[in-house]
Amino acid sequence: MSTFKAVWITREEGAKVQNPAEIREIGLDDLMEGDVTVRVGQTTVNYKDGLAVTGKGPVVRRFPMIPGIDLVGEVTECSSNAYSRGDKVLLNGFGVGETHMGAYAGYARVKSDWLIPLPKGLSGHQAMAIGTAGYTAMLCVLALEDHGVTPDKGPVLVTGAAGGVGSVAVAVLAKLGYEIVASTGRAEEGDYLKGLGAAEIIDRAELSGPPKPLNRERWAGAIDVAGSNTLANALSMTQYGGTVAACGLAQGMDLPSSVAPFILRGVTLAGIDSVMAPVARRIQAYDRLVRDLDMAKLDAMTTTIGFDDIIPHASAILEGKVRGRLVVEMG
Repeated sequence: MSTFKAVWITREEGAKVQNPAEIREIGLDDLMEGDVTVRVGQTTVNYKDGLAVTGKGPVVRRFPMIPGIDLVGEVTECSSNAYSRGDKVLLNGFGVGETHMGAYAGYARVKSDWLIPLPKGLSGHQAMAIGTAGYTAMLCVLALEDHGVTPDKGPVLVTGAAGGVGSVAVAVLAKLGYEIVASTGRAEEGDYLKGLGAAEIIDRAELSGPPKPLNRERWAGAIDVAGSNTLANALSMTQYGGTVAACGLAQGMDLPSSVAPFILRGVTLAGIDSVMAPVARRIQAYDRLVRDLDMAKLDAMTTTIGFDDIIPHASAILEGKVRGRLVVEMG
């Protein structure tokens, strides 16, 4: 193929705001350096991708840029011995779509160290239905387990529960036997969340207001995608010895909390980074997802779109109009 479509982002020299994303025909010579070239089969649209495509968050740090932080594809060329032509591979993060041209194109050229083989038991569509959002959710579950939050300890809170991270987190925790308190700003998603396994639905307004240093103990652990007041409130309501896994900033980057939950209740705040996580941890997370994520529930939370739908869905995901996960079939 001499040319192929790409979502292309530019910014004028000296400007603070990037130009609107556009679809452009490019060639392999327009891609950045790397020892592996991959024909992209599937990708996805995460919240972070929405920020990158729309320019509503400082995600893209090099221009021009092809956004898209996740991909599954087939190796077409490898200048090292890491992979062979035809190998199916998976990529999440490592700055792809931020500082290195990413997944929203017919081909991607990347470093082999960033790839893992497509996990056995997953199709490309399923791997992108999981995507960075679902993989991050599993990293959060692993962190809760590492800190001793087991189903017998009490409920687990999941914020932003109808979104990508939240939906996968609810489904995984339910299969593992946890009682789940799902927080959402979309009351109409109650039945959807209960179908994934949530035991209780609360309005996000309960957590988004000004926090107290300590509040009534309500859960043994939490997975938070919001940050700001929501994370502070979640910490203030975590039981003695509990753990909160923080992986997002949908409400804000600030944390208006105090040391009270940490020194009076022994609460742990576990930070979750999916971008630079070691390969061994990634493989562990995907092995657990194959085992502990109900694929029927994954299918129920997934919507499939085409390449030309990426830009409009990037805006929709920021506006809270996307339920669960999006898979882009590149065609």
